[in-house]
Amino acid sequence: MAMSGGSDDGEPMMEMNTTPLIDVMLVLLIMFIITIPIQTHAVKIDLPNDSANNPPDMIDPVKNKVAIDVAGTITWNGLPIDKLTLRQYLKASMALPVEPVLQFQPDPQTRYVVVDEVLSIIKASKVTKLGFVGNEQYASF
Repeated sequence: MAMSGGSDDGEPMMEMNTTPLIDVMLVLLIMFIITIPIQTHAVKIDLPNDSANNPPDMIDPVKNKVAIDVAGTITWNGLPIDKLTLRQYLKASMALPVEPVLQFQPDPQTRYVVVDEVLSIIKASKVTKLGFVGNEQYASF
């Protein structure tokens, strides 16, 4: 008997057929996956308003001064800042109802490349009220 799967001596097959068990388990798994609820949980967070509407305290609504010292340190109204902060301050000052005057004062001994980078940042921010302070110090050069 070739169909019994056992030996030819007529003994019954001792192995369990697991195919129906696997089929039932797969159907149960698919039903379990389908019945899982979709995650629709949301967390409500009140974010602060845009910084353009609330300019930082460092921005004077009348005039601001950007200076560069001999070491190439950029200062905004006397406090040292980096170039990214300068961009943010300029963007916030341009968002004010009346554009404040921007005064620019580089030290005569400052490297030209630093002055050029700061001027390009100022130009990119579309400042229209720009004044150079301390031009008399360049008369001796």
